[in-house]
Amino acid sequence: MLEGVNVALGVSGSIAAVKTVELAHELRRQGATVRAVMSPSSQHIIHPWSLEFATENDVVTDITGRVEHVELCGYDGWADVYLLAPATANTVGKIAHAVDDTPVTTAATTALGSGVPIVIAPAMHEPMYDHPGVLEAIERVEDWGVSFVDPRVEEGKAKIASEEAIVCAVARAAGERPLAGRHVVVTSGATTESIDPVRVLSNRSSGKMGRAVARACYVLGATVTLVHDGPVVPYATVRQVESATEMLEATLEAATGADVLVSAAAIGDYTVEKHEEKLRSGETRTLELEPTPKLLDTVRAEQPSLPIVGFKTETSGEDSKMIEAARSLLERVDAGFVVANDASVMGADRTRALLVHGETAAEFDGTKQALATEIGRSIAVMLGEETA
Repeated sequence: MLEGVNVALGVSGSIAAVKTVELAHELRRQGATVRAVMSPSSQHIIHPWSLEFATENDVVTDITGRVEHVELCGYDGWADVYLLAPATANTVGKIAHAVDDTPVTTAATTALGSGVPIVIAPAMHEPMYDHPGVLEAIERVEDWGVSFVDPRVEEGKAKIASEEAIVCAVARAAGERPLAGRHVVVTSGATTESIDPVRVLSNRSSGKMGRAVARACYVLGATVTLVHDGPVVPYATVRQVESATEMLEATLEAATGADVLVSAAAIGDYTVEKHEEKLRSGETRTLELEPTPKLLDTVRAEQPSLPIVGFKTETSGEDSKMIEAARSLLERVDAGFVVANDASVMGADRTRALLVHGETAAEFDGTKQALATEIGRSIAVMLGEETA
């Protein structure tokens, strides 16, 4: 997600500074090169050697004759993005008023002046976060184009955002955003149909591919709605559903006014009448299965002009049959393109897929996140926001 991106990591004096070692590791796992900048207060919480170890680069603890702030964040400087995590109330207030009395705030002033993208992840006690002056400072700095990663407000504290939220925000700030201003709806994962209060009918979909697509579209600038039976995620508004009917209803509502629908969910083909009490075990039973409505057909009937990206999973293992099934779906719902893959990739981090556009079928082999980025860029081309 951050391949080839240079991240200057500013660390101020919040107790959340203890999390920056793992944050630096995660940024690097995602492909970034990281150099840390520390305020004097942060050095009372975490030793610079820890971040030197985590980044494998020297840590800036003072501004010297090397003018480190300009080297990192000036015109033609090293950094592609300046990430300030954690940011205290004091630091945010200083940035809002061009006070640069620490290496961290001096780097921020320099980045703002030179146009280097800035991402700030605040961390402080909740009453401080609610202070009118702090809120005013955040609003002021946001007006200058700085991106804030909202903290997790828990236990009376505005805790630093999750590593996933911060990494996604950095990737979004550092890269091109061809989907900016666009609303993308993504369905993801499995649906479940209740047999009784305990048992369900479902399938093996993990939702990894759908979540990856939602994440990639967010990084490419989109506002994303994710419809799935899964957790809240930092890169999308989540509509949590369980059954095929619930997914259909939520998708129809979310897709109203959307720019594109990506249907990556493995929606159950059948439902069953639910028994109100648990069925006793040890008895032979017959379940009568009823077909569920086809989500894409229903959406297409209600929104004839909505761009759609479909997914088609097969078990034959033959490319020709996957392409045939994908083209059948492509024609049936007038999709922009269809992603075809084999069921064997369910739950895996890597995948092999065929992107079927009309008469062409492009092969992809790699991680699901890399495929998601390819899908996001193909959506931008489909919407006329990017050239092929």
